[in-house]
Amino acid sequence: MNQGQELFYHFFMERTANDKKEDARNLLEECFAMQDAGSFDRNYFDTVLPHLLALVKPEALADVKEAVNHFASKLSL
Repeated sequence: MNQGQELFYHFFMERTANDKKEDARNLLEECFAMQDAGSFDRNYFDTVLPHLLALVKPEALADVKEAVNHFASKLSL
């Protein structure tokens, strides 16, 4: 995991519902592996985003959406 991935991992896990932590860990590991392989693109992001957001505590949803939208703005179409 690179530094940016590690920062996002901790940010996301702090905002993940307690009963969804294992699912979040698995999904983030998949996302990071795809990033490392160079296959994480806008299409994949659009597919995985609803799954990620479903794992977030309701009170943290706005913070997470802001962070992922910032990241998404840097992805190629």
